[in-house]
Amino acid sequence: MAEEGRIYTIPLRKVKKAPRWKRSNRAIALIREFLMRHTKSKFIVLDTKINEKVWERGSQKPPSRIRVKVTTEEEIVRAELVE
Repeated sequence: MAEEGRIYTIPLRKVKKAPRWKRSNRAIALIREFLMRHTKSKFIVLDTKINEKVWERGSQKPPSRIRVKVTTEEEIVRAELVE
């Protein structure tokens, strides 16, 4: 069975509303929420590269958007960084 791959650009603008010290934590939560909404799955596995990209400039300055490649295997959704 072939895996379906799809690329999403996830906007992280809402992160700016969180307190400065919580922004990267909130960004990871927003990525999970976005993927749950778009893939209709509750089992989301994020690659460590996504976490490293979000935390690259510390907890106060996450990126404003992130590109992610999503593959689905049965019920599990795996997300990898595109770049």
